[in-house]
Amino acid sequence: MSDSSRFHRLSNELFPTLVQYVPVVDRVHGDHHPEFHKVRRLFDSIYQKTQASNVEKPDLLEEFSQLKEITKNYAIPEDVCETYEAVYEMLSQLSAAYKE
Repeated sequence: MSDSSRFHRLSNELFPTLVQYVPVVDRVHGDHHPEFHKVRRLFDSIYQKTQASNVEKPDLLEEFSQLKEITKNYAIPEDVCETYEAVYEMLSQLSAAYKE
């Protein structure tokens, strides 16, 4: 399987859940973890670019680089719920698939 098709397959698999979870995590944890507001904006950008693109692997390098920096390489804070953790795990998987 080519790298771009792996990213494409994984994004199709994970986006429905991320679209549900990211706004909820932002609402619940955003006050105590203001960096998540940036995570949400970056995810929204990744999602929109992917949905609007005619290619399996749109140009998302900048968004994934910023996500990695903001999240400190997807390090999960100790005081968050399982949904927050799941979002970081899914974003990490997408990032890894994109950069392969």
